[in-house]
Amino acid sequence: MKVHVVSDVHGNAKDLAMAGDGADALICLGDLVLFLDYADHSRGIFPDLFGVENADLIVALRTARRFEEARELGRRLWSELEADRESAIESAVRRQYAEMFAAFPTPTYATYGNVDIPTLWPEYAGPGTTVLDGERVEIGGRVFGFVGGGLISPMRTPYEISEEEYAAKVEALGEVDVLCSHIPPEIPELTYDTVARRFERGSRALLDAIRRTRPRYALFGHVHQPLVRRMRIGATECVNVGHFASTGRPWALEW
Repeated sequence: MKVHVVSDVHGNAKDLAMAGDGADALICLGDLVLFLDYADHSRGIFPDLFGVENADLIVALRTARRFEEARELGRRLWSELEADRESAIESAVRRQYAEMFAAFPTPTYATYGNVDIPTLWPEYAGPGTTVLDGERVEIGGRVFGFVGGGLISPMRTPYEISEEEYAAKVEALGEVDVLCSHIPPEIPELTYDTVARRFERGSRALLDAIRRTRPRYALFGHVHQPLVRRMRIGATECVNVGHFASTGRPWALEW
């Protein structure tokens, strides 16, 4: 049995269409939407609406951790735009979701990332795509548990939830062979992004579950350029499966 795993697709539909080649199933750990490409500021919903110069500026502010100034810039830009904010974002996200979900092979097992909009997924997920969040599924005789979304952060992305709500989803999984989440467990080496030069949010509940239930693997994404991509926590191999938007390569799990 061979499963390919991707995360942080961020608009890379071309490579996503080939991500399942040679595998029995594809797992996607979220972040299909591309709001702003930090490597290429001309790509994403933000520059499409406000131009590359404003994208350059907001990236610079966020990288410098000047989050309030970045939010103020965003508020000003939206106030000057001759369109309703929610409608403009939803329209752009819908265009991306139509392309992303059409690229999924059968079968695909997917959960949400922090920049995704879960309420829209049922409209685009076809019969070959199973969406899971706080749920388990058996694949090739192994039990996989899925936890979607992110924790509340200064970035204020669309699908951020409280630590209590997140922990409840982790608890609902029970013991699994493979723990799949969008964000990593709360370990400094796994949460630090070496390019953004900041710690991303990791989950204490995930870390506690790993120590308590000892899954074979804990798979995640979210941190695009992590200090450490792989490490062991007790009996569990923790793996950042990679920033698929930039690499175009899935991570393979075979048994």
